[in-house]
Amino acid sequence: MCPIFARRPNIDGYPVPASPIDCEIVINKSRFIAWLRPVTRRAEAMAIVDEARRRYPDATHHCYAYLLGSPASAQAAMNDDGEPSGTAGKPIFNVIQHKGISDVLVVVIRYFGGVKLGAGGLVRAYGAAAQAVLSEVERVEHTRQVTLTLAVPFALEQRIRLWAEQHAAQLGEVTYGEHVSITLTCQVTDQDDLRALCAAEQIAVTRP
Repeated sequence: MCPIFARRPNIDGYPVPASPIDCEIVINKSRFIAWLRPVTRRAEAMAIVDEARRRYPDATHHCYAYLLGSPASAQAAMNDDGEPSGTAGKPIFNVIQHKGISDVLVVVIRYFGGVKLGAGGLVRAYGAAAQAVLSEVERVEHTRQVTLTLAVPFALEQRIRLWAEQHAAQLGEVTYGEHVSITLTCQVTDQDDLRALCAAEQIAVTRP
């Protein structure tokens, strides 16, 4: 069984994983633990790989592959972590590509069971581990986002906060001076609605 954690909200755009998933398979006495994690940045992916190494410090290998961003201009990486070149990260990555999903990291942690698998066996084993965890994934859609800074009269601050809550927008820095300066990140598809509200209420909008 693959435990599935809390899911991300459903938004429009290219396919991304809805939630983290863990799977485990055993092949010729070697134990393969596969982690699937939704990620959007390389630093986020590397932090998860480091977490896997801390969680399983006695494992033989911690191999991974990730794909980030729109499929038209995606950023990708893979790592064999000491396995023969091309036998771990690449088969993991190939499964990710085959599934047509992005903003995803798959880490496969291996405990050697005493039976050598050979290069072909390793390719099949790491591919099988990636397939096991990716076969459980539920997809949601991701869209581009835009960040705007608003100069909001004090009386309208709660109006903007309510709009952000209703549209699943993220509030960033909020500072108080002659007015309330609010940095807000929303989906591109919601930008026109926000600009219309600001125009109606005479709220100045700038890009940071």
